[in-house]
Amino acid sequence: MVATPIGNAADITLRALDVLAKADALAAEDTRSLRRLMEIHGVPLRGRPLLAYHDRNGDAARPAILARLEQGESVALVSDAGTPLIADPGYKLARDAARAGLPVTAAPGPSAVLAALSLAGLPTDRFLFAGFPPPRASARRAFLEELAPVPATLVFLESPRRTAAALADMALTLGADREAALCRELTKRFEEVRRAPLGELAETLAGEDDPRGEVVLVIGPPTASARPDGATLDAMLDAALERLSLKDAVREVQSATGLPRKEVYARALERGR
Repeated sequence: MVATPIGNAADITLRALDVLAKADALAAEDTRSLRRLMEIHGVPLRGRPLLAYHDRNGDAARPAILARLEQGESVALVSDAGTPLIADPGYKLARDAARAGLPVTAAPGPSAVLAALSLAGLPTDRFLFAGFPPPRASARRAFLEELAPVPATLVFLESPRRTAAALADMALTLGADREAALCRELTKRFEEVRRAPLGELAETLAGEDDPRGEVVLVIGPPTASARPDGATLDAMLDAALERLSLKDAVREVQSATGLPRKEVYARALERGR
């Protein structure tokens, strides 16, 4: 599993170049990107097989790659950019090779997730990589509600055209005051990191054109606050239910208190009787 640069070609490691030069076969999510990277660093292909391996052809391509490994060949797996298997295809290949008793190892290197964590200025002692949020708003909010109480920094990848909508839902679901960072085009010429509370980031992005390039969103952990007593929770729910639907009232109070959604929902049902 060979990690490759997420933008700046100079971030390739010496070990990665050595593996790419010596492997008997190369498997890549995007064979054209791998060819360009090898050309930049002067690594010749020398007639070796360059195999396409991605989400769409994985089931069909995997047996042939495993057969090569069974025959004693070495195969270097490269994702489009970054570390293989991190929001990229490949885990089934690693799993099946390991189950077959074949050696699997990694040549670590660039990762958009770790680069964003390094730049965000948020706690890194505990973090959860949550991948891409669902594209549909209702599914995205349900997805975020499950993550709201997690006591860790959250890391998401997002499409530029959905970034503004995702930030708006994050501000609503995770809390507008929660610290966050929008990291864009990491390691590239126009690298940018915006650090602000979620509500502020959401408001800013709502008034701009869609950002360009790769986007990583890093959200700080929920703020530590005292658990509200029953009377306070009831008062918060009553006030929210006067303005909002049951679902939105539960979401608002859950975000404000950090309590489990099921607990807030059950209490809201009792208040609505």
